This record gives sequence, structure tokens and C-alpha cells, in this order.
Amino acid sequence: MNITIVGTGYVGLVTGTCFANAGNSVICLDVDPEKLKTLSKGEAPFYEPGLSELMTSSIESGNLTFSGEPESAYENADIIFICVGTPTGEDGRCNLSFVMGVADDIANAIGAQKDREVVVVVKSTVPVGTTHAVAARLSKSSVANFCIANNPEFLREGCAIDNFLQPDRIVCGFEDDHAKNTLTELYGPFVGDGRPLLFFDICSSEMVKYASNAMLACKISFINEIATLCERNGANIENVREGMCADNRIGTQFYKSGIGYGGSCFPKDTLAVMEMGDDLDAPCLVNTAVHELNQRQRRWFADRIVKQFGGSLEGKKVAIWGLAFKPQTDDVRDAPSIDIARTLSSFGATISAYDPEASETFLKEFADVHIAPDMYSAIDDVDALVICTEWEEFHAPDFDKMKQHMKEPVVFDGRNLYTMECMQKHDFQYFSVGRPDVVSQPVQDTRE
Repeated sequence: MNITIVGTGYVGLVTGTCFANAGNSVICLDVDPEKLKTLSKGEAPFYEPGLSELMTSSIESGNLTFSGEPESAYENADIIFICVGTPTGEDGRCNLSFVMGVADDIANAIGAQKDREVVVVVKSTVPVGTTHAVAARLSKSSVANFCIANNPEFLREGCAIDNFLQPDRIVCGFEDDHAKNTLTELYGPFVGDGRPLLFFDICSSEMVKYASNAMLACKISFINEIATLCERNGANIENVREGMCADNRIGTQFYKSGIGYGGSCFPKDTLAVMEMGDDLDAPCLVNTAVHELNQRQRRWFADRIVKQFGGSLEGKKVAIWGLAFKPQTDDVRDAPSIDIARTLSSFGATISAYDPEASETFLKEFADVHIAPDMYSAIDDVDALVICTEWEEFHAPDFDKMKQHMKEPVVFDGRNLYTMECMQKHDFQYFSVGRPDVVSQPVQDTRE
């Protein structure tokens, strides 16, 4: 099948590469000439395990190409995926100008070709009703035979290739049998064995994406709210979570206390649900609380660090392990580490940091930080270590080596990586989320 992917961001590049790997002929369209040069060499512009290798093999097979020419990219396409960004504006609303611009480009490129039958699929995350708006735009501007569909993505950064090749489910919204048949053929290699291909009306398909991410965000904010109560009444969130999640009706996933969610999906989609509710005069109170709790969680954690040092970090050096919003990505969009670093810096702290992949992207958001070459260099002569991302290499450090590097053996663990017993054994002052502190008295400055 001939496929054109419009947009080579995270969703577009992963989607195009995986379709090409399945034997389709894929053209990825982008307007940035320098980016196209990089992509054509098999180099992904962001970190995603396995993506560059899969790109390279698909390029070498001839199944994956990159273009900056819309007319040639659309010329022979059986199906066109719109995968451009829909950023959230300052007012919290979704910016659809890129999506609508692509619709106009498609209509202009092949709108006069009456013998064409093209499926146009909106894969960008868009508010309910947007796919129909794209269809209206195409119909108004062309005479070509277009049929429209919606196909939300459920890729998780850090494991996107596996998510695409072995999805939990694939959701498609359609109105035309040709669109349904085309998508059924296209996704055939990826479904079966408990991985369903689900067809809904277009509005329901659009809403599935928001409902899914809003529910996952809700779980995170819920367990963090319970963790706050645990800290105040002497309970241990790990014990509470184990007892709660033993109920099969509740399940276990995403009930991990910490400093909250970040990234491009959960914050953006939760805000979008709130926006939809406001527009329809049906305020989404649960989602509003989820968002506010998530923002409160990172503020609370940063304030806790400042309070532990008596209200000032002047003359203090603090290290941060982990800058990405989650492991296995270089994405720092809405990462808790940014807010925490800014708060600590505003109270006078000098900050050093280490992340296996996200250092460059973090510096674009907050430059007042020293990036260390490794995790142990980052904690040289520091008064405290703050853990913001649960990268695998942070899970089992050499605790004796840590103490040799640190001025004070003080750890603020925003991801609950270590047991309290382990930190007590190694004589650390240890502060985590929703669990009793190993040492509760204020940190004393022991420097001469």
C-alpha cells in the first residue's frame, strides 16, 4: 500500500517507520530541509529505543523515503495520515492550524484528480469534531474522491515500537466502507491474538484518546493524593497500594506514587477534556482536580526540599538525577524536573544534573544548571540529591560511592526507587513520597 505520512514528529515518524517495516511504501512529508537530511540518513531527531535502527533498515529496503515536496508525496498515495502537532496555546486550547493547513495542502495537490479515491486519516490528537471539520475542508476545496477517518495513537515514549507492533488495541473512526476496508488491510499484520481492531463512529474514536489518557492521569493524581494523606497520618503508601490493588476491580497499573506525570500527552489531553467541558457547559470537575493535583505534587515536593533546609538554599549545591519526564526518552515537555529545578534555583541553590538522554532538551527549557557527564559526577560535593526520573541505572547505585561523592548523604526521592530499610542501612537521610522519612529532623550544615 502507498502511504503518505504528513509530519515527522514522534507519532508520524514512528508510524511511518513501522508501516514501512511491514512492507508498505511510505513517504514521510516534512517542510524542514535540514530535518529531512537527518532523517534520510536514518537518524531520528529524538531518542526512542530501536527507532533509528528500524528507520535504517526500512530506508535500505526502499520502503521508507522522506520528502519536502507535497505534490509528489501525495501523487500516488492510497492513504494519507495527518500526524502534525496540535499544541496547547496559552489559553489551554488546542491549536488546529497545522491540521487545517495540511487539509488545504492535500486538497490543493490532488483536488482536481476526479479518478482518485484517497483515504485521509487524522492521527493527530484533536478535539471531538475536528475530523469532520477536516472532511468539510477537503470537500469544499476539491473534486477528488476523499473519504475521511480518525485513528488515534496510543504510543508510549520509550516503548513506542513495541506499542505499534503489538498494540493493546487499534481504534478507528470511519463513515465509509472504503476507509474501513483500507484500514482493515493496513492494520492486518498488527492485530489478532487478543489485539482487536475496533471500528467506531468518528466522534467516539476521537473521544477514546482523551478518555484513555484522562483516566491514566486520574490514577496517578489519585494515588499521589492518597500518598499525601499517608505522610500526614503515618501510613506507608507502598503498603496501602499493595492492599488496594489486590482488588481485581482496581488493578495495579499507574498506581505508583511520585512527583506526578508530565510529557506531551497526559497534561495536554487532560486540559483538552477540561476545555471541552467548559465549551459544552458541562465542567469536567474530576479532570480539573486531576490537573490541579498533578501541579500541586511537584510544587509540594520542591517546597519540601526547601523547608528541610530551613527555608533557604543559599550556598547549597543540589544534584538532580533524571530530567526527562519518564525513562527511555529525551522528552522534557512539562517534566516535573523543570519546575523543581526552577524552584530550587529561586531559593539560591546551585544545581548540577545528569540524565542519560535528556540533557540537551532540558537546557533549552532551563539553562541555569550544570550538566554532569555521569551520575556520580553530578553528586560531587552536593548537599542533597533529588531524583526526578526513574531511569534503570538509578535503581541500584553504589551507595558507598555515593556517600564518598556527596558532602551530605541526603536524598529526596521523587520516584520511591529505594526501600527505607536500604537507605537506613547505608546511613542516608532519605525523604520519599507517601512513606515515613528515614530521618525527619532538619538537615544540618556540617561544613566548617
